[in-house]
Amino acid sequence: MKKIIIALAMGIVAISSMAATSIKFTVNGMVCSFCAQGIEKNLSKMGATKEVFVDLKKKTVAVEAKEGQVLDAKAISAEIVDAGYDVVKIETVLQSVAEIKAELKSRK
Repeated sequence: MKKIIIALAMGIVAISSMAATSIKFTVNGMVCSFCAQGIEKNLSKMGATKEVFVDLKKKTVAVEAKEGQVLDAKAISAEIVDAGYDVVKIETVLQSVAEIKAELKSRK
């Protein structure tokens, strides 16, 4: 019985580690593609960042972590604020940036 429980626990850990971890930020003040490009460029330079997506209409910035890395929400938020924008919400999700992008586009 112990072996079954351990095997199940290991399977759950393996499945959850396969899911991409991203942070979604709701950001006010972004109005143009230049705003989006600047945020994408700055956040892409951060060590743990795999991918960045900015949706101006939904006021969303999504940042995905590289495999085995952890994103620093405070540092990312500080980068966004330093660029002149207001972060109004931060949410950690188990989705890739591609999944977040698809979800946001389906809501249009």
